[in-house]
Amino acid sequence: MVTSRRTSKNAADDQPRNWTFLTNHAHVLLCLAQGDSLTARELSIRIGITERSVQAILADLIADDYLEKTKVGRRNLYAVNPSGRLRHPLESAHTVGELIDALS
Repeated sequence: MVTSRRTSKNAADDQPRNWTFLTNHAHVLLCLAQGDSLTARELSIRIGITERSVQAILADLIADDYLEKTKVGRRNLYAVNPSGRLRHPLESAHTVGELIDALS
């Protein structure tokens, strides 16, 4: 007989947990690394998060030099900095470029 490790009777606990291995910050970087000129709205649709969340993530990535933003007409173009180091101590020996290469 197979038993579940979760024993709570809460209805919310009966729902499957929805998670992924990568953060939304990584999703934004990976989408932009493909070379497409995407708007925040287009990124939000691809990733499945709000446009406001994408804008906050873009601001984080620009502030920490993972992205460079260039204004062309009314559009923003983003270039990924492949030499940026991953932030968590377990991955800090690796670069954003290595992550993109591994997942592309």
